[in-house]
Amino acid sequence: MISLLVLVCYGLLLCQPALAPAGWPAQGKVYAADNPFFASEEIVELTLSLPLDQVMRDRGARPGLHPALLSYRAGNGSMQTLAVQVQVRGNRRKDPTVCGFPPLLVKFPPPNGQSTLFGPVAELKLTTHCLSDNYTLREYLVYKLYNVLTDLSYRVRLCRITYRDNNGRASTSVHYGFFLENTEALARRNQTTVIPKPLFITMDNLDRPATATMVMFQFMIGNTDWSVPYRHNIRLLTRSRNTPPIPVAFDFDYSGLVMAPYAVPPEQLGITSVRQRLFRGFGFPPETHAAIRDLFNTRRAALYNVYLACPYLGRDEQDFATHFLDGFYKTLNDPKDFERRIVRVGRQNEKKYTQVRGFD
Repeated sequence: MISLLVLVCYGLLLCQPALAPAGWPAQGKVYAADNPFFASEEIVELTLSLPLDQVMRDRGARPGLHPALLSYRAGNGSMQTLAVQVQVRGNRRKDPTVCGFPPLLVKFPPPNGQSTLFGPVAELKLTTHCLSDNYTLREYLVYKLYNVLTDLSYRVRLCRITYRDNNGRASTSVHYGFFLENTEALARRNQTTVIPKPLFITMDNLDRPATATMVMFQFMIGNTDWSVPYRHNIRLLTRSRNTPPIPVAFDFDYSGLVMAPYAVPPEQLGITSVRQRLFRGFGFPPETHAAIRDLFNTRRAALYNVYLACPYLGRDEQDFATHFLDGFYKTLNDPKDFERRIVRVGRQNEKKYTQVRGFD
């Protein structure tokens, strides 16, 4: 049950008007639900021309905006070019010792009555190749797994991007990348509202079915890099001020299904590799566990097909992913293993909090 204090606090916050950043179009136009850009599965061919050296060096606490040109071929065959701005973003991946090419924020010009491939957006997060295209594809497909399980998940759009240096110092390169749906668009698509970050909400105050789905998904992909109360790689949505918050996860580069070279779990967790699964949820009643097992088993073929039907993966990558999913389903459908690794650990997590992010 949600505490009275939590209900009052986020009820008051939800009553506050949503303010768009200065210079942006009206919020309803910026964050339109069901943006067709994210409804398509077709890969997008793009060219991003930018001052590469300046962008790559600008990785401090407050990276600046840099002018760039984003080009693509429209549906009628004509080439379209948008004058955009790019900015280095991220936490760990912004570090040059971690990522050779950091993730970017792409800011779009006001629409001025003209439609573009990207829909009515002011900005979009772009996940780049970092160290290798393999890790980009792996993380993209983890988002697609999440989409199979619930609409309360971020949509993504895969791109093949040609990077051109405006200064002519670096050679042209081509890599995979993907755009991430805006949180506000995700919320509108699901008839929900985003709960502001300042409000501290614990896991026991969340919507039970949605939370059970989220934590089991994190266990399936081998991800421990998240926190509800600290909003670390988690966003909270609500259907109304009288209903429990709904958690939505993002940023999966630390998961076992991605297995980025820099992904190392915290020592406090007692695991040595992100390929080792650790359940980080709390205990759920038997009927919730039964419903979750049914959901994941019903969607099993569709989850495997995310990899088996992907035209951009080689056989080795497909085997890498499906073998990891095999381990999850072994635990899910083995009563003793499920009791030991999910039910019992969930009860322990309720009784003792840890300093590792994810609990209180």
